[in-house]
This record gives sequence, C-alpha cells and structure tokens, in this order.
Amino acid sequence: MLESAKGELIVSCQALDDEPLHSSYIMSRMAVAAQEGGAKGIRSNSVADIEAIKEVVDLPIIGIIKQDYPDAEIYITPTMKEIDALVATGVEVIALDATVSKRPNNQKLEDFVKEIKAKYPDQALMADCSTLDEMLEADRLGFDYIGTTMVGYTEQSKELKIEANDFELIRQALDQVDHPIIAEGNIDTPDKARRVLDLGVYSVVVGSAITRPQLITEKFVTKIHQ
Repeated sequence: MLESAKGELIVSCQALDDEPLHSSYIMSRMAVAAQEGGAKGIRSNSVADIEAIKEVVDLPIIGIIKQDYPDAEIYITPTMKEIDALVATGVEVIALDATVSKRPNNQKLEDFVKEIKAKYPDQALMADCSTLDEMLEADRLGFDYIGTTMVGYTEQSKELKIEANDFELIRQALDQVDHPIIAEGNIDTPDKARRVLDLGVYSVVVGSAITRPQLITEKFVTKIHQ
C-alpha cells in the first residue's frame, strides 16, 4: 500500500516510445532524482521501467501498463494480461482506467474488477477516473485508492478542469467518497499540490511538470513569445 506516501508527493516517471527520454535507465534515474528531492512514491509505466526503478529506489510504486486495443477507448492497464504482468513485478498498487469509456471486448468495469480480485485478492488497486460519478462507482466497487487522473482527458470530462472553482471536483469527491483520494492530472505547480493536500486528499501525483522537460521547456518558450 501507500502508507509512506500519505500527505506526500508521488512523482510519475513516464516517457512513451515517441518521447525524448524514453528509456528504462533514464526513468530509473528520474526516480532517483525524485526520491532525492523528497518524493515518497513513484508512478511508473511498463514492466521494464518498473523493474529498473525498483533496482535503485525503495519507494512504493503505482504501476501501470499503457496498451492500446483496437476495440477500446481506454489504454491504462486495460486487460488481465497487463494485470498479470504488473502483479509479477511486485508493485504496491496497480492503477487502471476506471472511466465509462469503452473497454476491450466491451467488458464492464465491475466484471473486470471482480476478475482481478478473484485472482489477486491482496493486490491494491487504484481507479483512474475522470468524473465524480466515475469516482463514486469506483468507490462502490472497492478500489483501494480513487484517482482524478483522467479528468479532462475523456469525452465525458473534456469540459472539466481539475482546478476549477478551487478544485470543486476534488472537494465534492472528498465529501462523498469513502476510499482515499489521490489527486493527479494537471497538478502542475507546487501551489496546486499544496492546496489539494490541504483539502484532504491522501496523496498528490505530479508527472509532466517534473519529468517531461520537453513540455517544461515549451511553457517557457510559449511565454517568451507571447
């Protein structure tokens, strides 16, 4: 579980195939840098990256596998194939898409969760959600952690912004959801991270604002040219 990350920062160390830092070695060094900076957890994508990171840091890991399927809209840990691979790495938590977006073979989220729990009853799970309704459903299904990871990234949430009205969505979730909430997705400044923790989320995940230098550079360049 993520006891050591309660009230703390989790850093997402990810670089996809088409990104300049795509390398398990580089992601492992990024994780070392995050740990030295005070992070208390890591979120990582792919077995190769997770295994490389586990060799050099002793922080709890939220593991995912991003995999596209032709008949699905979701891509974060979409099937048992990815679950099996992640369990084998020994990650503390496995995150998966818990939105209403289309799943492979039109599988229902509830059926997928039941399948996982039947096979791996002791594996902690995190729900990557995009709306309050999805968070409430994930809470009902018994996810150990409820994340705001997908807010703004799905068709049903494209009008939502995580920071709108002083993080209203998070405040609503905190009032209605029983399981711990992890704030993630566009938490891109220290002030935002501090605010959501003050509101009462369990942990906060920051990714691109720390670990994707091409996007950080682009922000500077855009501001310079305004």
